[in-house]
Amino acid sequence: MQHLVVPTFVINAERRVIIWNRACERLTGVPAHEVIGTSDHWRAFYDEQRHCLADLVLMGRPEAMDELYVTHAEPGDSTHGLRAENWCVMPQVKKRLYLAVDAGPIFDEDGALMAVVETLRDQTEQKLAQMALQSLAVKDGLTGLANRRSFDEKLEAEWLHNQREGTSMAVLLMDVDHFKLYNDTYGHQMGDTCLKSVAAAIDKQVFRPSDLAARYGGEEFAVIMPNTDLDGARHVADRLIEAVRELRLPHSASQTEDCVTISLGAAAFIPSDQRGSGDLVAAADAALYRAKHQGRNRVVCADRVAELVEA
Repeated sequence: MQHLVVPTFVINAERRVIIWNRACERLTGVPAHEVIGTSDHWRAFYDEQRHCLADLVLMGRPEAMDELYVTHAEPGDSTHGLRAENWCVMPQVKKRLYLAVDAGPIFDEDGALMAVVETLRDQTEQKLAQMALQSLAVKDGLTGLANRRSFDEKLEAEWLHNQREGTSMAVLLMDVDHFKLYNDTYGHQMGDTCLKSVAAAIDKQVFRPSDLAARYGGEEFAVIMPNTDLDGARHVADRLIEAVRELRLPHSASQTEDCVTISLGAAAFIPSDQRGSGDLVAAADAALYRAKHQGRNRVVCADRVAELVEA
């Protein structure tokens, strides 16, 4: 095993390291003499003490993979070995690696478990490439916010969730005021810079993990807010209006202010079988339309009663 190119270590029935090959030394930065005869193999991979995959095989605890590993094969019978993947902090080499791990048992002639072999493969580059592709699929390339596809998927998922819970959800739609005039005056490159700045200001004001800020299209942005009533939506909308104002981005061609501003429409109601998620977006869009026609640079909230009557 010392000459295997695959990083490998072996623990015995007492969970002490009996083999730590040279490839494992190179991967972890931990020399064999520091771990042989100890149960400190975890120190090569983590800052805090926790079980490695070989430990779970030896202890017969495959179910613990759920809480310890990002990805893993079906637990099954650990006597046949386990397979998992995980981010490891690698304290000695001071870099974070994504490792694919296999742990297989070794039995004596009587069928007693006498040791476990753990092999490691560095999958960091592949994982980062996969994450980059996933990011491209869900994020807007210019602003870094969620894209329209992500917005639509989140809207449907949260609609069903809030319908089951019987709780209100909200949507905010907003436009950058007089953005065509901005592009005509400053050019499209500055227009892109403006959108990125506005998106960053919006993103900073969307605090809750359950909320989603997205680029809805062109100069239009949106926020989905589960478990939120109209008062809560209005509170966030006011923050967004002020956050964009505070950027003080010059807009000499604006017919509203001398700086970049946004108009915002807010809507919220409890999902039901009689209405779809599209109705919530339509209500927010109607409120945004009114905000524009009332002078822009303001928030208008959809009248829930009126929207229901119109429907």
